[in-house]
Amino acid sequence: MKLYVVGLGPGDQADMTVRALGALAESELIVGYEGYIRLIQDRFPGKQFLSTPMRQEVDRCRTALQEAASGKTVSMVCSGDAGIYGMAGLLYQLAEEYPPVWIQVIPGITAACSGAALLGAPLANDFVTISLSDLLTPWETIERRLRAAAAGDFCLAIYNPASHGRPDTLQRACDILLETYSPKTPAGVVQNVGRDGEGYLVMTLEELREFPADMLTTAFVGNSTTQIIAGRMVTPRGYQRA
Repeated sequence: MKLYVVGLGPGDQADMTVRALGALAESELIVGYEGYIRLIQDRFPGKQFLSTPMRQEVDRCRTALQEAASGKTVSMVCSGDAGIYGMAGLLYQLAEEYPPVWIQVIPGITAACSGAALLGAPLANDFVTISLSDLLTPWETIERRLRAAAAGDFCLAIYNPASHGRPDTLQRACDILLETYSPKTPAGVVQNVGRDGEGYLVMTLEELREFPADMLTTAFVGNSTTQIIAGRMVTPRGYQRA
């Protein structure tokens, strides 16, 4: 009656943790979104897999809990970290209906970390993560959080910047940040981290506003101290150099 909630990291198996690999190896059943299952299926031949399409998160979690309650050791897999825009919270909420199930969250490398590593060191000081998806969070709340982050002079890691159904959300977010930040504020994007087509671009906030982002993009915005050094974003912490 054990359920692991496993963060797979950005996509490349080299970025998975030893704990994640161990939990998956121990599990009899691995459950997840079909795209994430494809990332690991070849590595674990002989395992039972169960996948569902996007927007079936509740059903997916209930299935994992039911299978674990029946006595199986189960892993629910998520990209990045399972506790950051992942399934860990929902599983704990639903687990009240399945009291015998023991849940353990296995952390993974989230897009803020893997993307920042490609761009340099944009999050070396205080930062916030904000998702621009309004599927579960009202846009008015997202706007309020963007303005609060700007007022605090935070660096930002922006998840889910745009999609086919909301192609202009990154542009709208940049317009809000430009109320406070300089148009020349260093910014950047990473795409397909840990997967085929991985790449990054360093730019300014005004250039980010025009970038054609998608759901495989993570955007980054610096603060008033962020610099571009040797083509990379760097946010100083304030160390005194001799």
